Amino acid sequence: METVVSGIRPTGNLHLGNYFGAVKNFLKMQNEHNCYFFIADYHSLTTHPTPGNLHDSVKQVLSEYLATGLDPEKSTLFIQSDVPQVAELYLLLNMNAYIGELERTTSFKDKIRAQPENINAGLLTYPVLMAADIIIHKAAKVPVGKDQEQNLEMARKFARRFNHLYKVDYFPEPKPFNFGNDLIKIPGLDGTGKMGKSEGNGIFLFEEPASIKKKIMRAVTDSGPTQMNQEVSEPIKNLFAIMQQVSAPDTLKYFQEKYANCEIRYGDLKKQLAEDVINFTTPIREKINEIKANDKYLSEIAEMGADKARKNAIATIKEVREIIGFRKF
Repeated sequence: METVVSGIRPTGNLHLGNYFGAVKNFLKMQNEHNCYFFIADYHSLTTHPTPGNLHDSVKQVLSEYLATGLDPEKSTLFIQSDVPQVAELYLLLNMNAYIGELERTTSFKDKIRAQPENINAGLLTYPVLMAADIIIHKAAKVPVGKDQEQNLEMARKFARRFNHLYKVDYFPEPKPFNFGNDLIKIPGLDGTGKMGKSEGNGIFLFEEPASIKKKIMRAVTDSGPTQMNQEVSEPIKNLFAIMQQVSAPDTLKYFQEKYANCEIRYGDLKKQLAEDVINFTTPIREKINEIKANDKYLSEIAEMGADKARKNAIATIKEVREIIGFRKF
């Protein structure tokens, strides 16, 4: 059984795009692999060094992932800062990470453009921390999006460099986990692109019904088909794509036929989609609220995950220190 490591950002709520994309695949992975899922609170400080309420953000994200089905009995679900060995490996890897290669990473260039008033050392060494997160558990695979592919390649480089410098075959080189056809991409409500928090076009699992309905009723459409079997425009394809995931097949077929026959009424389409999205998200939202209100349960889950992750991390750090040459007299 291969070891898989994946980080979870604590800076935003899960939306439908996350759920049908990463989360659905995480649920599958936890039954087939040795999975480590961590809430990356150290990483969040590179963008938000003085967060308003980091604890509540972590609590919210942990509650949402538990509510959507991540099973702490099947996988190791933990908070990054609960495993201090990650920070130690990060420090040790930094000794053999070079300024030039870090400055050339796309993620660093993108971040300094986005936050020119906060170009901190954490941004520069973000790929090193990501490498520490991954190789401390000797991961074989890592699920990554396009924006993180270069950072995973850096993790492979740091693992390879450590092995070469110390003449060992210790860290495996992690490979990207390719979901292939299993990765469902949910579009946003603005007519183009994927659903996301920063784009402002998402429907969140934690969102109240009134807000969901308001967003969907304002979703971008077109002026309507003008001839039979006209090619569907991108904004309507996007609404159909969401409907395909949350509505009954007959419902989707009904509105697709109405479009093909130039009889579609977008107000009716949106009302039905809003109803179906609300029906889909309501039990998840209620479960999130239930979990979030149970501090004792969340504490037990976080500690259980930290214990499992620390056990593995402590063993790795002990061996790394010996390889480098740190020994007690």
